[in-house]
Amino acid sequence: MKANWIIYNNHLALQDGKNVYHPNASDIYSLLSKDDCEKQFNINCENPTVDLPNIRFSKLGSSLHIRLNNNECGEIICNIEAKRKGTYIPVDVLEGTIIDQCVYNNTWFYLSGNTLQVQEILENVGIKGNGRISTRQYLKLIELELLNGTRLLDNEVEISCIKNTIDNNEQVPSTLKATLFPYQRTGFLWIKRMLDDCNGCILGDEMGLGKTMQVITEMLSLKARYEVPMLVVAPISLLVNWQRECAKFAPTLHTAVHYGQNRIGNYKALLNYDVVITSYTTVVSDIHMLNMIRWKFVALDEAQSIKNPFSARARACKKLNRERSIAVSGTPFENHITDIWSLIDFVQPGLLGSLESYQEVITDDVSGGKRIEPILSPLMIRRLVTDVAKDLPEKVVSTQALQMSENECHEYDRYLTSLKNSVESDKINLGMLQQLRIYCTHPYAVSEDKGSGDPAEVSIKYQRFCEIVEEIVSREEKIIVFTSYKNMFEVFKRDIPNRFGIQLWAINGETPVAERQEIVDRFNGLSGSAMLILNPRAAGTGLNITGANHVVHYNLEWNPALEDQSSARAYRRGQKKTVFIYRLYYTGTVEQVVNERIERKRDIASSAVIGNDGQSQDRADILRALELIPSIRN
Repeated sequence: MKANWIIYNNHLALQDGKNVYHPNASDIYSLLSKDDCEKQFNINCENPTVDLPNIRFSKLGSSLHIRLNNNECGEIICNIEAKRKGTYIPVDVLEGTIIDQCVYNNTWFYLSGNTLQVQEILENVGIKGNGRISTRQYLKLIELELLNGTRLLDNEVEISCIKNTIDNNEQVPSTLKATLFPYQRTGFLWIKRMLDDCNGCILGDEMGLGKTMQVITEMLSLKARYEVPMLVVAPISLLVNWQRECAKFAPTLHTAVHYGQNRIGNYKALLNYDVVITSYTTVVSDIHMLNMIRWKFVALDEAQSIKNPFSARARACKKLNRERSIAVSGTPFENHITDIWSLIDFVQPGLLGSLESYQEVITDDVSGGKRIEPILSPLMIRRLVTDVAKDLPEKVVSTQALQMSENECHEYDRYLTSLKNSVESDKINLGMLQQLRIYCTHPYAVSEDKGSGDPAEVSIKYQRFCEIVEEIVSREEKIIVFTSYKNMFEVFKRDIPNRFGIQLWAINGETPVAERQEIVDRFNGLSGSAMLILNPRAAGTGLNITGANHVVHYNLEWNPALEDQSSARAYRRGQKKTVFIYRLYYTGTVEQVVNERIERKRDIASSAVIGNDGQSQDRADILRALELIPSIRN
């Protein structure tokens, strides 16, 4: 049977009955000047100009591009196209193989130069043809472009469109004993789609938006569809909270806390539960037993805990044998560009290659943050309180710069001089400035006798603090105070109940985890004024303290994320009153440097996905702190 030349989609092909043959460009070129095509193809056929006399055969080839966009349904579409005279022309891909010749406007041309390179990319990513691709395939294409410098992508994907295009007909599990806010429902559906599509994602909603609820909803969905168990890894302080939330909102989830004396010694016993809740330290110690289970789902709460990829907890969590992964954090990127790499390496193992190769391409600054954004944005959903929680009351932030008294200035100068004389400036780190920061809280915090007089008479900051508290107490409202230093806790405990006649509770690292929520419950339930003193590292995450609408950051932290997490204890769902946040610091001291650092990091973060000035900026901050002298001469 004689075969005929036809235009098949967008290329030349030979059709012999039901059979279609797809010659490459080289073969077609070689036979254009020949009459005996049968010898060329072992097929009885004419020269292509005979069957297709209207086709012009060009001697100029065109290079390939990989064009990405999204359709109205939010699906990511990948098309292999030739760019010719400013026009994108679809190129046929059959079962993963690029047809290296094309017909457009009655003109035949070959694909030149980069065809083999594009073909290799398609094989690497697993793309078989034009059309819809998975999120995982999209991410791999972006990674190849970013880290390998392929420069073949025309990326027109609107990530916001993809995230906003959610199937409104899909139902929230009926076993959830709560009504999700619209943004929470969107978050759950997005998580579900991401875990089904590419097995991992980052839930980066701002503190107070109910990330735990969204994860619990997804766990109910997974239980309905698959065999379990699932694993939740959280800081020790949040284990009880996770168990309480599951019991309250998802009573059909059979949970167990695997921690401390309650650890389960046999991995088979863990299989009796739907959800196992454990700590990061327990994962490190029990990794061999935990890895005897193929977890359907692993969630890392406060996932910034693995930001250091070299830490034991990061290495252990990444070893967990799992099908799906989610990293949950209101502050996914606190300091360095490696924070991003480590989180993505957990939810998408191997996507970004090694840390070394990643750091060669992604710099530790704003530009680096912008470069990584095309990979990060599809993997993370992050909503701000101000964007979605329209029903929340107003938040008022008051940053108060204070001037030390003359006596405080002299004493601070003495500590500063001692620090400079004790160690060379090039060896001083942020931690070594601690004594200066402690003195800024209160002179009694560094006094051996802890002070016996009125603390307000020897500290301008404490004096101002008492003025703020007096006004709050007059309103019969509650106050949360954050400070990092144990001795400052003691100052508050000795003075505040007597001075204002209010009850005072405290939570720091020494407070048993099991008692922390109980303290918060008593504080929230009390009518009238009361004060709760918290260490931001011990109680700055996980606790819901909406009984208070006043938050005082008595000493500022180097890391703005820690401050934001702490403020979110009060400014979150359930809060009915305007929240007032007071930030106190001394000018001309290390606290001024801390505040400047916080403002700088927030400015950077507002212009990029992440924000960090790198290690060099730490050095600059140290030198700045050593230069400032809080003297009345200034």
